[in-house]
Amino acid sequence: MNQKHFEQMKNGNGFIAALDQSGGSTPKALALYGVTEDQYSGEDEMFDLVHDMRKRIITAPAFDNNHIIGAILFEQTMDREIEGMYTGDYLAEKKGVVPFLKVDKGLAEESNGVQLMKPIDDLDDVLKRANERHIFGTKMRSVIKEANPEAIKEVVDQQFDIGKTIIEAGLVPIIEPEVDINSSEKEKCEELLKAEIQSHLDKLEQDEHVMLKLTIPTVPNLYKELIEHPNVVRVVALSGGYATEEANEKLKENNGLIASFSRALTQDLNVNQSDDAFNNELKSAVNSIYEASIT
Repeated sequence: MNQKHFEQMKNGNGFIAALDQSGGSTPKALALYGVTEDQYSGEDEMFDLVHDMRKRIITAPAFDNNHIIGAILFEQTMDREIEGMYTGDYLAEKKGVVPFLKVDKGLAEESNGVQLMKPIDDLDDVLKRANERHIFGTKMRSVIKEANPEAIKEVVDQQFDIGKTIIEAGLVPIIEPEVDINSSEKEKCEELLKAEIQSHLDKLEQDEHVMLKLTIPTVPNLYKELIEHPNVVRVVALSGGYATEEANEKLKENNGLIASFSRALTQDLNVNQSDDAFNNELKSAVNSIYEASIT
């Protein structure tokens, strides 16, 4: 494990940029950016365009380690280059930003009020390539919609089982059991989730470290004990569909919780903006998310 990156993730001021939309969500991400589906044909062109978008974000002056301490990449982005360097190397060496990789293959069908992760059949190969590309950690997402104790336990069991494999490969897993912000039982889901996570954290060995990516809780500072747990490097929050302003306001109520926003970071960026306009919009989003993350 890269000790410098570990220290930055543990103690750095700032937030994590989530730039990891994958195959299923890429058309939506491009459409928000002003690139409609009639402007490309086939997956190759689509992924070229989304890499151009990510490259524009990452190389922008506003994307810097004074505000952004880490960035989560999609597998294709990890394997592509920016200015002749693999994306992870460019982030680490040119921007001082710690690179992470999304490793899940999407969500299974909803069952018992949750969506587990689909099997990750090529995990060993992906982790090997992640190490070759100097990636620090990984991210994988499940979703919780109902306060079903057995199902929530199943979600957290799956996350930590796979997390153990990732730790063994020398990487730091970001465990992401998202609670749906539209759940009628959101607060109850979060209480059950916290207890399950706490129980798994307490079983980790002293040198086994994880990060947590959680929905901003209904009850402020609910996750205080998780943030302070010795096996947790950092707890980060997803925006979960909240608009930037609302996500930031909710985040400010939670001490020590930092952002790992995707849509809230990029929602005002457009392919047709001049570089100046693009950078100004990005700078405004970066500054607002940073301010909310350092409370």
